[in-house]
Amino acid sequence: MNLRLWTILLESFPQILLQGIKVTIPLTAVSFLFALLISVIVAMIQYADVPVLKQLCRFYIWIIRGTPLLVQMYVVFYGLPSVGLFLDAWTSAIIVLSFNEGAYMAETVRGALESIPVGQVEAGQCVGLSYLQIMWYIVLPQAFKVAFPALSNSLIGLLKETSLATTITITEMIRQAQIINSRYYETLGLYCEVALIYLAFCTILTWVQRAAEKRLSRVGGKDTDD
Repeated sequence: MNLRLWTILLESFPQILLQGIKVTIPLTAVSFLFALLISVIVAMIQYADVPVLKQLCRFYIWIIRGTPLLVQMYVVFYGLPSVGLFLDAWTSAIIVLSFNEGAYMAETVRGALESIPVGQVEAGQCVGLSYLQIMWYIVLPQAFKVAFPALSNSLIGLLKETSLATTITITEMIRQAQIINSRYYETLGLYCEVALIYLAFCTILTWVQRAAEKRLSRVGGKDTDD
């Protein structure tokens, strides 16, 4: 590696990292929170087996899982203005990422809900709890322990999917690398640098995931012993 490339990479690293901290991480966090909310609502509707609403949820999951995320980005940001609905880039990205990831996470949460023995729901009904109380105090806490590894993987995947936000004019890490590359034409080095920063972010999330899983397993073990 020549001195010129080293100099470019050292100068570009803080600029790209800053966009990761200012744009990629907040975009990931906000989208994941909305996706988690969507997934819980959709999963609970399916778990409750509400006829019409369940079909609407299945339709939503079918549409989202059957179309590419990039196409969804284009439809919302570039397509909706043609029918008079204008959304800024950040709003568009959050909506698309939230609903896209929410569809996948809804299936994870639904599977976790269905893994909880029906007898626990019946026990809650016997002591006079409402359906929402049973879900909140009995079913959901156990379901989240089951779903936690898969939901954590969804968060890591979502972090990488935010890179597509560059296609709708959001200046995240890849877009910043493109801007720098337009001046220096060091494509391989700059994009490898972006990849390493993504790898670092994902590695940190993986460490947090493993630590949280160990903690949850210890808490679960204590509950079992009791």
